Amino acid sequence: MELNDLVERLRNFPGVTRKKSISSVINFFPKQSYSNVLASYGEDAAVVEQGDSLLLLAADGIMPALMRANPFFAGYYAVLVNIHDIAAMGGVPVAMLDILSVKDSRVCTQVMRGMESAVKKFGVPIVGGHTHPDCDYDAIDIAIIGTTEKGRAIFSHTAQTGDDVIVGMDLDGYYPDALPYAWDTTSRKEAPILRRQMLIMNKIAKQDLVRSGKDISNPGTLGTLGMLLETSGKGATVNVDLIPRPDEVDMVQWLKSYQGCGYVVTCDPTNSQRIVDMYATVGVTAAVIGKVTNEPKLVIEQGDDSAIMFDFDKDIITGCTPSSTVGWESVELGK
Repeated sequence: MELNDLVERLRNFPGVTRKKSISSVINFFPKQSYSNVLASYGEDAAVVEQGDSLLLLAADGIMPALMRANPFFAGYYAVLVNIHDIAAMGGVPVAMLDILSVKDSRVCTQVMRGMESAVKKFGVPIVGGHTHPDCDYDAIDIAIIGTTEKGRAIFSHTAQTGDDVIVGMDLDGYYPDALPYAWDTTSRKEAPILRRQMLIMNKIAKQDLVRSGKDISNPGTLGTLGMLLETSGKGATVNVDLIPRPDEVDMVQWLKSYQGCGYVVTCDPTNSQRIVDMYATVGVTAAVIGKVTNEPKLVIEQGDDSAIMFDFDKDIITGCTPSSTVGWESVELGK
């Protein structure tokens, strides 16, 4: 496939294009907040200072298409995506709340079984929530809280020019039936390895090895990197052939895939090998795929060819910029 064709297919992938609606939401809400809010829009989780710790707060809902295609995995991934959001920030998940909207009791049963399976595997409890028993649709949404130490959160808005770009994925997985962009690496694995994978970003954060990071979610590998760069006000040049990939998986499908365990991070180049080695201890294959640049463009290279995937002077993925996540007016409670 020609590189320009690859880039266009990734740019126009719904996992990427549907993120643009976020820009309307962040521009609607007022920016005034409290001085203990350290980061918000553009991050995988909001970061709130609380005493000697940082609280990490996130929420996620499952797309109706997944609910229709496979209610079990809708429930399972509802848990998993929230755990990923906390893990990507260098945090430790603590507990979750769910909102379950029910039309079909049979669908509800499958969703709950999926949630139960994920809770057992990852050891993060659902401790409450809300149920709508009389809806005209089926839906599952989950919110999560996690913690990390002060100074140890991994942000999306802190990439620096000259950083190495590293991607890491668990290549030991499969695509479930009717889910061609969900690379499942967790449902068939035992809990101990999954919990070690869940905590690897926390271990990396404690050694202060990365400057920024995100989990690879619905926009796929390069779409997720694009969100990180947009939030950081930076660009990058990456070689698509350096991205780890199972031999039997098509390149386009792989780059569009939600990863059962996958991260994109940036770091000082002197830390790159240590990060790659730490990922390997939990079965995650990682590689340096490029460099962060000051010019706000994501440039994709393959062989002698190059193409611009995003030009952030004119392209919007989420609309989240460095000022979106940290540009809060500091006020004190009650003032």
